[in-house]
Amino acid sequence: MALETWLVKVKTALSHSFDTVRPSNPKNLLLRKPSFSSSKPKRVAILAFEIAGVMSKLLHLWQSLSDANVVRLRNDAVTIEGVWKLISNDESFLLNLAVAEFTDSLRLAADSVSRLSHKCHDSTLRSFHRVFTEFANSGLDPHAWTLTRPKDIESKHKKMERYVTLTQTLHREMDELSVLESALRKALHNGDNITEPCSHQKAHDLQQKIFWQKQEVQNLKERSLWNKGFDGVVLLLVRFLFTVLARIKVVFGIGHSVPCLSRSLSASATVYPSDHQNPTSHSCSFVSGPLKRSKLDDNNEDSGSGFFESNCQVLKPLPSTLGASALALHYANLIIVMEKMIKSPQLVGVEARDDLYAMLPSSIRSSLRSRLKGVGFSACDPLLAGEWRDALGRILGWLSPLAHNMIKWQSERSYEHQNLVPKTNVLLLQTLFFANKEKTEAAITELLVGLNYVWRFEREMTAKALFECTKLNGLLSLQKPK
Repeated sequence: MALETWLVKVKTALSHSFDTVRPSNPKNLLLRKPSFSSSKPKRVAILAFEIAGVMSKLLHLWQSLSDANVVRLRNDAVTIEGVWKLISNDESFLLNLAVAEFTDSLRLAADSVSRLSHKCHDSTLRSFHRVFTEFANSGLDPHAWTLTRPKDIESKHKKMERYVTLTQTLHREMDELSVLESALRKALHNGDNITEPCSHQKAHDLQQKIFWQKQEVQNLKERSLWNKGFDGVVLLLVRFLFTVLARIKVVFGIGHSVPCLSRSLSASATVYPSDHQNPTSHSCSFVSGPLKRSKLDDNNEDSGSGFFESNCQVLKPLPSTLGASALALHYANLIIVMEKMIKSPQLVGVEARDDLYAMLPSSIRSSLRSRLKGVGFSACDPLLAGEWRDALGRILGWLSPLAHNMIKWQSERSYEHQNLVPKTNVLLLQTLFFANKEKTEAAITELLVGLNYVWRFEREMTAKALFECTKLNGLLSLQKPK
């Protein structure tokens, strides 16, 4: 009887705790009209996790624009051999692709902040979208939201990092609390007909764990974004958005940049295409002081379109590219499969070879048939096989990085990972997305022709070795005394 009374008390207390700690439905929060007449500041609550995701993306974007990564962009990204062979050898065009991608990532973050700003009490913050668009187009910053002092930027950066870390920890702890509560509900449901002391102790232990877990969750709510006011959090996001956009304009030499922010950068932190392209040296000009106007900036003024609209147009692939034909990811997977086969052709079976052929689109199949027409069935020349291996290695040397970058870029921006911070600084211009379709298919066809010869050569050498081994065993068996 005492056990039943205890179970009833635990159930009642647990039910009451679920009602008090269960977060509000995010849909209700979004649909509820903000009450600006209330004196009590609106708290972030469940939207803390969405805001933490936006902060993570802004922090990563800021890191991508650091001095070191800008130098990497000059020395590596726009000088990759595959980029120059399949996309363009025009530095101005490649740098415009880079700035367009950075700007588009910033635009997506700004759209999220714009939705959040409607919940603010401050009318100035509620007008964020209009002010940010004007700042992007004209450089006007009437509220001085752009951070110009390195000390202020570092302070806000650390604050956002701390909020992101604490909010991510809160998410994990809330998940753990949910698991514990589910386990206790199950224990209580199964415990109605249980009178064993061990079941009583298990339920009691779970209740204690839940109590301490709630304390931890409540502590994290106080310290993380959960319990912060909307106005303060949105203002932090707004100021960092303005600062990142100013950084983009300074780094890429686009007009309307912020002078104070410009002086805070090192001489190697500003990049724009040189006046005279030199395909041999693949050089970019880096300057400090007054900035040159880029072609992207000139295009903005000539066309009369907005800053973000112009960048969106730059990212639109030409009809002759793999991106326009939606083949970039498929060709990336195809190249990676061939890369593995070329490294170990002796391990490739007939079934794997047929699977590879099934991956080929009709255009490559037609080209491959044309290249193999008239080729004999014998592949026993070791010199020719060696030459093909060298040729395949050279092609993969510049083609394979674009394929692997395509997989990385896609996986980091896929639906299930959209709220996570990208782990690399791979840009779209370093992938197959903007690659010329005809040139890419020609390179893939060349790989297939070489792989065909090397594969047949390995099979013939293996068959020959087996034949010689069998023949030798036969001779040895004849020589044995009967």
